[in-house]
Amino acid sequence: MIRLSTIRDAFEGVIPSVIATTDREGMPNASYLSHVYYIDDSHVALSNQFFSKTAENVAVNGLATVMVVDGHLGLQYILDLVYETSMTEGQVFETVSAHLDVMSVEQGMGGIMKLRAVDIYRVEDCRLVPPAHPLEEPSPEAEDRRDHLDLTRRLTVQLAAETDAEHLLDKALEGLETLFGFRHSMVLVPDDERKLLSTIASRGYDRFGFGSEVAFGAGVIGMAAATCRPVRISDFRRSRRYVNAVGSASGITGVDPLPLPALASPLSQLAVPMVAQGRLVGVLFVEAEQAFAFRHRDEEALCIVAGHLALSMTLAGQERDRPESEVETEEPAPVDAIPSATGPLRIRFYPRDGSIFINNDYLIRGVPGRLLKHFVEEYAKSGRQDFLNREIRRDRNLQLPDFKDNLETRLILLRRRLEEKGGPIRLGRAERGHIRFEIEGMPELVVVEE
Repeated sequence: MIRLSTIRDAFEGVIPSVIATTDREGMPNASYLSHVYYIDDSHVALSNQFFSKTAENVAVNGLATVMVVDGHLGLQYILDLVYETSMTEGQVFETVSAHLDVMSVEQGMGGIMKLRAVDIYRVEDCRLVPPAHPLEEPSPEAEDRRDHLDLTRRLTVQLAAETDAEHLLDKALEGLETLFGFRHSMVLVPDDERKLLSTIASRGYDRFGFGSEVAFGAGVIGMAAATCRPVRISDFRRSRRYVNAVGSASGITGVDPLPLPALASPLSQLAVPMVAQGRLVGVLFVEAEQAFAFRHRDEEALCIVAGHLALSMTLAGQERDRPESEVETEEPAPVDAIPSATGPLRIRFYPRDGSIFINNDYLIRGVPGRLLKHFVEEYAKSGRQDFLNREIRRDRNLQLPDFKDNLETRLILLRRRLEEKGGPIRLGRAERGHIRFEIEGMPELVVVEE
């Protein structure tokens, strides 16, 4: 019997599988099914959705035969199965459901292909179907000979040397490209209050897209966040109606002022949740224009990297302010001493969602928007430019999330968005726990109640 773990590429669903069963009289029935899911060397899972005749036949004798196809090499395998149980919850069910939800949306069938149950089968035998004609052997150059364990070790060692959260994110995405060859990647952080994820770092796109958003449960990224499980799609070519990556499937209602950076026609996507101490810290996402760009070993490697990132960002976000005795006190600069050659800055703030606009140009929303409003108000009132993380956390007027939320990531997101816009407002890179607010011109803040 062929070990299932050695033919994992046959369980990608790139080429549809076929299931065959018989009724009480021995009459055969064959149907296509989208996926056969690998569990271990002795078990597979089948999604239970529309195949009433198949289910009826399995209920009679508990037997099924399935053919799976390796979409990379074209090899076919026959599996003799014995039904064991059905699941409507648990890890296997959630993994299959998340994958099916993403594929159904990409095929224009969102909400239709809802998973009812997952049927678990014991594999009695797995054998190769001899090809009618010799298959073309892949060239040695096409084989994946990378040592994923060593690559992961090298990247995590580099990340462990970083003490700054912002540099940590950039180093991680740089390492994914230089070590693994993943050219297009991003990190998104969650806003639990609004059930959205915001892009905080990206690499390989024509724009950074800092602050662009994805709803929980939408697309590969959103589903990884909602389920806290990796979601990997190896080939989108099976989609009957392809939608433009995660950008048009972001799931955000209303006008999305910042579209997500994305490839025009990706064939492979992999999103891995970044979880530390039982809490979602972010999502690590990679995509490629080639099919089969990310395989099982890549997913396993990125899970390790994502866990390392999550823990490092959690530690960076903990209270690390200097004692008040060590904080240098400065007299605020007089308001009329600040350069104002650029004229007044018209800033509009919408309390409903924390959106903020500078000279009618949208900047950002949510917690970063409320933070910027706070800085602008304090500056306009007294000319103050220096702030401490500690006092920001204590200010209830900012409506910050609970203490578990990572303020550091919000400040990074705001700083990067301001830098990307290249406008008259900046957040200086001061000492840890210390924020320097820099502005050119005199702000005129208007709070718009809706």
